[in-house]
Amino acid sequence: MNRFKKSLQFIISLIAALGLAWILREPSFSQAQTYVLFLLCFSIGLWLTEAVPPFAVGLLIIAYLAFTLGSELFTTTPQDVKIYLNTFSSNVIWLMIGGFFLASAMTKTKLDADLIRLAMKVCGSDPKRVLFGLMMVTMVFSMLISNTATTAMVIAALMPLLVKLGKQSPVAKGLVLGIPIAATTGGMGTIIGSPPNAIAVGALATAGQAMDFVTWMYYGLPMTLFLTWLSWWVLVKRFLGNSEPLSVGDSASPGAAITREYRTKRLTVIAILTVTLALWLTSPIHHLGAAAVSAIPLVFLPMTGILKGEDIRSIGWDTLILVAGGLALGTALQQTGLLGIYAGRLASLQVPNIVFYLVLAYATMLFSNVMSNTATSTVLIPLGMAILPGNSIEVCMIVGLSASTALFLPVSTPPNAIAYSTGFIEQKDLRLGGLLMGVVGPAFIIAWVLLIGAMRG
Repeated sequence: MNRFKKSLQFIISLIAALGLAWILREPSFSQAQTYVLFLLCFSIGLWLTEAVPPFAVGLLIIAYLAFTLGSELFTTTPQDVKIYLNTFSSNVIWLMIGGFFLASAMTKTKLDADLIRLAMKVCGSDPKRVLFGLMMVTMVFSMLISNTATTAMVIAALMPLLVKLGKQSPVAKGLVLGIPIAATTGGMGTIIGSPPNAIAVGALATAGQAMDFVTWMYYGLPMTLFLTWLSWWVLVKRFLGNSEPLSVGDSASPGAAITREYRTKRLTVIAILTVTLALWLTSPIHHLGAAAVSAIPLVFLPMTGILKGEDIRSIGWDTLILVAGGLALGTALQQTGLLGIYAGRLASLQVPNIVFYLVLAYATMLFSNVMSNTATSTVLIPLGMAILPGNSIEVCMIVGLSASTALFLPVSTPPNAIAYSTGFIEQKDLRLGGLLMGVVGPAFIIAWVLLIGAMRG
């Protein structure tokens, strides 16, 4: 039945895309523009229905563009399709691979679990402090590694305490709800924190405006800190008002036995992580790009034997394929001039830029609740840049950051799904964080991005 359902969704998406392309196509459209218009509609349909895995849509995009735009069989004016195929080797992809290597090494040497145990010991027994500590740890980890992996790791460490509290405990609900919120807000803080961030940086690079690691943090880190703190405050008011002290001593599993070899590997990972982060954060001084700095973990983690072949095979290659496909689709929309046509019509509406920013931010949030935030960013970032060509940085930052404010449904983000799967919260419990982030988040993101733009002149 599931296979039949997926097949039906695929066919419906295909028919709907053909119909929309036929309706929206204009007589003045070139063959390339018609092909890309269909691809856009078909990709959105597949992302919405999840008829096929999202990364498969990324592969479909690249293959489709190579065949339709680069072959005389499909077009009378074939293009050089290297620009679409080369998205696999873009700086954004290499930067993300570096982040994945670091995340894998930290997990393999259990540095992540040790930091969580340390944080929970420091928090004491006050539920408010425990929640704050857990959210801060989750937030920081989500800046550097997958927010899905972070959520799974923190909830696993917290499960003994949750079981002790029971499913009816408001404190347990507050603790579980805080983790996916912090994991998602943490993704705003760095370029490697979330795929939409990488999409935004890639779009800016295509437009000739480089965005380094530190400059991104100027925009993202204050939003990360503010929205995490605001969410903590709301959760405390809602669930942890007059709660009793907790016993968190046994909430984390004991650490692994430390051998000399194991200790050496941990110190090596710490050294590589420290050097990589230091070079990322000082890029305005030495002018090494973030992707170039990623070569450090890419080279030295396998060379030192910390990461083996099986570790490298298990990193998030599906996410990288999805991002590469998204970059290719965005490039095709720009190269064929399709975006320029519709953007020109929207820009002719003669409304203030702030209206476009609000529409882009809240549309990003809404679409990201029901489909991949990477896919949403792939479509809306190029559209916004075409509407407001002189405000590319503002558009990319607003859409990229707003993609991390979708938390209304269990399927909105993997961290939400993991938290929901514990059984300690119901779907209605997610509405609090979903409404808070979905209403407040985009508004504050717009205000902060425009404020930085004014300060930078």
